[in-house]
Amino acid sequence: MKDYENVIIWVDYYNKNLSRGKGRRISKSMAVYDPMIAELVVAAESLGYQVEKDQINDGARFPKRPHIKSGYIMISKNESLKNKILKDIAEKIVLNRTKSKGK
Repeated sequence: MKDYENVIIWVDYYNKNLSRGKGRRISKSMAVYDPMIAELVVAAESLGYQVEKDQINDGARFPKRPHIKSGYIMISKNESLKNKILKDIAEKIVLNRTKSKGK
């Protein structure tokens, strides 16, 4: 049964190596190379979303790439649209990566 209170956010949505047909949902300018589930969790939590341990699945396989383990997080949907949530998280991931490179 579909869960309408939560949003599933796959790591593949942010992978710059993938085409839109393979699952990327963010523009290439906002995407990053080889995103990790930990980066996704940190970005979502820094935006104020609660990510519980049981809402993280790092062994799941994205449906468009079933041969590779990808992973996803599940966050509760508030008033925001999924696309807005995805863009906010993408900006945070890029910001966190630039901060870590600067150190």
